[in-house]
Amino acid sequence: MNFFKRIIVIALGATFLALAYQFGMDVAQQGGLAPYWESRQKAAEIRSALRLISVYYVDGEAVELDGLSESAIVGMIEELDPYSEYLDFNRLRQLGEETSQEFGGIGVQVEMRDEFLTVIAPIGGSPGERAGLVRGDRIVGVDGESIEGLNISKSVAELKGKPGTQVAILIERSEVDERFEVEVIRELIEVDNVHGAEILESGIGYLRISQFGKRTGDEMVTAIESLLEQGMDALMIDLRNNPGGLLDVAVEVVEKFVPAGQLVVYTKGRHEAMSEEWYAQADGDPYGFPIVVLVNPGSASASEIVAGALKDSGRAQLVGAKTFGKGSVQSILPLGKNTGLKLTTAKYYTPGGYVIHENGIEPDVLVEITTEKEGYLAIQRNRLSSMPLEEFVERFEFEPIEDEQMNAAKGLLLEALGKPSNDIGN
Repeated sequence: MNFFKRIIVIALGATFLALAYQFGMDVAQQGGLAPYWESRQKAAEIRSALRLISVYYVDGEAVELDGLSESAIVGMIEELDPYSEYLDFNRLRQLGEETSQEFGGIGVQVEMRDEFLTVIAPIGGSPGERAGLVRGDRIVGVDGESIEGLNISKSVAELKGKPGTQVAILIERSEVDERFEVEVIRELIEVDNVHGAEILESGIGYLRISQFGKRTGDEMVTAIESLLEQGMDALMIDLRNNPGGLLDVAVEVVEKFVPAGQLVVYTKGRHEAMSEEWYAQADGDPYGFPIVVLVNPGSASASEIVAGALKDSGRAQLVGAKTFGKGSVQSILPLGKNTGLKLTTAKYYTPGGYVIHENGIEPDVLVEITTEKEGYLAIQRNRLSSMPLEEFVERFEFEPIEDEQMNAAKGLLLEALGKPSNDIGN
């Protein structure tokens, strides 16, 4: 082919490609291909930005391609919601530890709220709870260094460490004028999920579920069977300050109280694969005694699934204050060999069709108490039974206080049992 024929072929080829591209863009604008073309263009822009920064940015040591790529992904994910995040190798390992329920740390559930690491609730019996950390506390510094501006994985990594080591945590609390420091000894956190099982009075049993981990269902059944042997006729389940946990365990807990085949919870997402329904499937008859569930703004995620299912089914009444409103599904999606995304892919709905996320579950009987009082009650539940009253008051500097939410729950259960409920005390 001579020179001029080559020029004509090249020109025709270029013209064809240009026309094909323009045709594709026209179709995209008119039909359903616009998102495809737009995503292709934006991806090309991101690649170009990474290349230009890595080549031309003045400080070459600050622009390694791996670091730039990770920062770009983190930036994208952080714009979505507080629950989606990029998972590097360390964060993936941390998730594995949390699932296994055995890790070294201070034992508090946290989230990023208004760019601050914020306590949802301390885990029952943990070093964090014993140190007096309460729902809503902002953790702004660790061992003299500010963690403001760090993402959740890096902030949590600062709190974790070898069991037995001490960590100084700088706290900002809404009801306290100045920031204050709390020293906590890290422990290997082997989480017990069901606490404080006892008969309160008149055949009313009580147990507290601190979170929904792998052992929660078995622990709860063991506690209930023990209470039944002691003459329990009705049960109070305390989900206050329970930050959640595993979905299948929440379903397992609910199905102990409702008939097989009953809807417990369902999800809806953009894609059909993310829309699912969960039904009770337990063998045998469910427990039939009256139930009241205690909730508060620290009750989140799996706690809200349990509370919503028992409320909608008419199986239990809820007492306390409106729950947190964390009802979204996070899926772990692989990204690279040792990385992934924790991405919000759906929202939870109660059996009655109520959206949990950002709404919370309203109690049947509203009994609100202050955050400060919640903190006192948490200390009281965990420590009062383990030491003399005088020692308790001297150490924690407050006299035991009444739990109005528990009192209201007792009243409902006594009424359900047909027993008098006058002069209920704590």
